[in-house]
Amino acid sequence: MPLPNQKKEYTIEDIYALPDGVRAELIDGQIYYMAAPNTTHQRIAGKLFNIIANYISTKGGECEPFIAPFAVFLNEDDKNYVEPDISVICNLDKLNDKGCVGAPDWVIEIVSTGSRRMDYLTKLFKYRTAGTKEYWVVDPDKNRITVYNFESEDMVEYDFSDSVKTGIYEDLSIDFGQLNI
Repeated sequence: MPLPNQKKEYTIEDIYALPDGVRAELIDGQIYYMAAPNTTHQRIAGKLFNIIANYISTKGGECEPFIAPFAVFLNEDDKNYVEPDISVICNLDKLNDKGCVGAPDWVIEIVSTGSRRMDYLTKLFKYRTAGTKEYWVVDPDKNRITVYNFESEDMVEYDFSDSVKTGIYEDLSIDFGQLNI
């Protein structure tokens, strides 16, 4: 949730000035605090990250996966800073010591109780307009995976018993039924 009654626009410097251990994102100059993820969220994130990292390692691909907390500076301004649960970056020139400058190719957000609106609406719009190719919203409470392929302008919904094919890789599918969550 954003800070109540935010009247000023915040910048990335305000994010850096937060006390240690406080996580927040910055979207269009507004700060949104992030609650600590629960165990289910962490299990899903870890398993998905391992599958993706192993796939990329085995294939020897150019892309690199990252798991939160990992900074993504979506736009070339100081008003947008997000920490996707999983980011896959294929243009390694976007990477620096602080994180990714520009849109990741593939983003996965795992919905938490307090992040539903952000993941389904606000971030969907931000990732799409920033140039992300593929965006997954994994919602354990609703037993649903919503896949947005922005290049083909498709949106497909799956459940946790389905195998979900990625758009950025021809031969990678993730079988959610095998994740044992």
